[in-house]
Amino acid sequence: MSRWRWLLADQVGPHFLDDDAQRVLLVETRSLFAHRRLHRQKAHLILSALRHRAAELGDRARLVRADTFREALAGLGEPVEVVHPASRAALAFARTVDGLTVLPPRGFVTDRADFAAWADRRRGQLRMADFYRYALDRHDLLRDLPAPARRPRRRPPTDVPAPPAIVEDDIDAQVRRDLDRWEAEGIRFVGRDAPRRHPATHAEARARLTHFLDHRLPWYADTDGLLVDGDGRLASSVLSSSFNLGLLDPEPAIRAAERAGRDGTAPPAAVHRFVRGLFGWREFLWQLYWYFAPRFRGVGWLAATRPLPDWFDRLDADAVEARCLADVLAGVRDTGWAPGTARLTVLGNYGLHRGWRPADLADWFQRSFVDGADWVMNATVIGMSQYADLARIDTHPWAFDGTHVDRISDYCGGCRYEPTAALGDDACPYTAGFDTFLHRNRERLSADPRLAAALAERTDPQRRDAVLAQEEKRGDEAP
Repeated sequence: MSRWRWLLADQVGPHFLDDDAQRVLLVETRSLFAHRRLHRQKAHLILSALRHRAAELGDRARLVRADTFREALAGLGEPVEVVHPASRAALAFARTVDGLTVLPPRGFVTDRADFAAWADRRRGQLRMADFYRYALDRHDLLRDLPAPARRPRRRPPTDVPAPPAIVEDDIDAQVRRDLDRWEAEGIRFVGRDAPRRHPATHAEARARLTHFLDHRLPWYADTDGLLVDGDGRLASSVLSSSFNLGLLDPEPAIRAAERAGRDGTAPPAAVHRFVRGLFGWREFLWQLYWYFAPRFRGVGWLAATRPLPDWFDRLDADAVEARCLADVLAGVRDTGWAPGTARLTVLGNYGLHRGWRPADLADWFQRSFVDGADWVMNATVIGMSQYADLARIDTHPWAFDGTHVDRISDYCGGCRYEPTAALGDDACPYTAGFDTFLHRNRERLSADPRLAAALAERTDPQRRDAVLAQEEKRGDEAP
């Protein structure tokens, strides 16, 4: 008889099993939710995915509710195997369990050894663009699709069909009752409860992917880099949680997007952007997480040492007057999700300006987003967003002032702050924050051409001192 296959909560898709007769162990443990304050909707999605998978597998599956994973594994009393976990902590735990065999990773296209061989041959910093070109060639992808031409900096938002709605069932109702009970017993969450918005089954995720390829991929590149109110005018796939939960296997999705480009149902620019995100950035971040393990947690190069303020940690959007930050933070509070541009330009950018601790911010992103995972947020927040990794991920900090937010969004027209002002009652917290960030790190940032040019425009010592004093007074209060 085959070994039990332990499916973790982010391994609930069919590609994590080998055959239709395999015995499956699924484990629920309250300690996962008691240890850290997760978003309520993230907790719901995790439990819903586990329970739906158990229901799909029927008699083949054993769903164990235990205080700890070790207790659940010991109670099984038989040899177990598990696909390589997605976090260092989970892998370290798995290696301490007698009789537990760790299998190679799944859910990614690039082999770990293949990436390590590529990275070991590189001279200098590792860059996603270089890896992406290598990976496309090695896996024979997008060869006959022309590279997208440079497009205008901004295009108007495009109305696109909404993704198929999620219909909750009895499993979701029980999950909600259990979470309500846990909260009454003292387990704390952030964010608001709401009807489930993200897939918890492979069938739901596959329907979302099919809809995206048919109806949203053609417009995918047109709204790249824009900030707008709500998701309806953006062609986002909103599939990140489905890939990170293991509901979808990325390689078939990449091949399907490539076919859409070949048959003309989606323009090459859209296909390239989607594949670059899924096969470029996602693969690159996963591989870097393990390639640099265990050292890659940031080095505090920009001397960011301030803790997250309470209003930000609690997703208190009502305390914020800055329209862009209030809207994006409210979106996280109400949905557990935000487009990538909003994450970098509004949330991460603000934390960078204020000097918040990168590791704290990465933890916040992981807990507050339904697609949050250690391997994702470690690199994108500590590396890209907060530039605390000595440029392993990106060549420059994602630091922008309010005028940049104004260029890519419609937020500033209805805001009490003026995006061009760094001083005064109407000073934009992003514009004044950007100035403060530059002055605080001027010696470290002088080698970056864009930021060096910005510093060269800010040499007036009286203005500098006034901005620094103003922002010191503002501190970490909600803007």
